Amino acid sequence: MMERPESLEKFIRMCSDGYLMGWHECHGGNLTYRADKEELAGLEFKSREWVPIGKQLVNLAGEYFIVTGSGKTMRNAEIYPEETLGVIEMNEDGTAWRVVWGLENDGIPTSELPAHLMCQSVKKEVANGTYRFVYHAHPANIIALSFVLPINDEIFTRELWEMEPECAMIFPAGMGVLPWMVPGTEEIAELTCEKMREYDVVLWAQHGLFVTGETFDSTFGLMNTIEKGAEILVKTLSMTSIKRQVPSVQNFRDMAKVFQLDLPDKFLFKKH
Repeated sequence: MMERPESLEKFIRMCSDGYLMGWHECHGGNLTYRADKEELAGLEFKSREWVPIGKQLVNLAGEYFIVTGSGKTMRNAEIYPEETLGVIEMNEDGTAWRVVWGLENDGIPTSELPAHLMCQSVKKEVANGTYRFVYHAHPANIIALSFVLPINDEIFTRELWEMEPECAMIFPAGMGVLPWMVPGTEEIAELTCEKMREYDVVLWAQHGLFVTGETFDSTFGLMNTIEKGAEILVKTLSMTSIKRQVPSVQNFRDMAKVFQLDLPDKFLFKKH
């Protein structure tokens, strides 16, 4: 049996770790990684038919992505990777994709593939090619907060920043929030991409979290940090409706100076 490429092994581990964190019930959540073809050496490619995406993503032309499958469970990524996961190739003008490995037994990529590819395109553009991951999961605490906090970028960001210093350090640009929408639609994909031009994090209210990143560790760590901050906030709100001690605006500015963070002023508003 041929040894799996390191990139695929890390992809599998990320799926398994997310499942063990409780973020991927049943077939919930999905992950894509933009891989160099050299990283996929050792996989036996078998090309299928091209599938149009209905738009042109020029900067993804010829790219390869490791993807999770539609209706597949993250818990099976390690046991049945050839059925649960796949590799897709983009065509030469960025208008279609095809499966070249995995997703056996007529499997297809995640139903959120349009949102993933559009976000991959945006982040490749705005981050000069350094971002390679788009990760969607269903962490319970951040979803719970979307039932009680206003659907507002500034409020969600500030509330989480107050929970632990790591939050402002890991997502200093803040986070975007979208109201509930039907999953898998072009509308939610387009609105998510608009937010991703400014943020690395977008919350789909009453649904889940979308994050992007450069590496396996930074992307998973971003999801983990947000959910940890949300868990602390949920526990705090379960004890009292008033947080008696919170970091001040000056505290945030002092931390930003020490750690060389660019914390946007719109999140450093005076709270009543």
